[in-house]
Amino acid sequence: QVQLVESGGGLVQAGGSLRLSCAASGLTFSNYRMGWFRQAPGKEREFVAAISRSGSITYYADSVKGRFTISRDNAKNTVYLQMNSLKPEDTAVYCCAALSGSYSPDPGRYDYWGQGTQVTVSS
Repeated sequence: QVQLVESGGGLVQAGGSLRLSCAASGLTFSNYRMGWFRQAPGKEREFVAAISRSGSITYYADSVKGRFTISRDNAKNTVYLQMNSLKPEDTAVYCCAALSGSYSPDPGRYDYWGQGTQVTVSS
């Protein structure tokens, strides 16, 4: 049974930082590209970042480029999202997802999803 479990969310002031983690089990982690998505109340799920299987290639939404960094540790079956210079508009539930196919920002292409962790940025 595949499980993706996010952690590290919380309440932070604007300009602050958080580091999200997503621990994977039940799959061969290094065979999957990994992504982070977010969903704010009343809005559609939005692509945030993705990383290749080896970790050598990363992709970012324009809204987070230069502020967020995605990374992975295949030995620990974990993907991370370092979020700096947070803004109130970053407030959302953040979910990680696993992708067996080629890179895509389309959430419909992803195979497995975590439950998400809440990030709230106060102004």
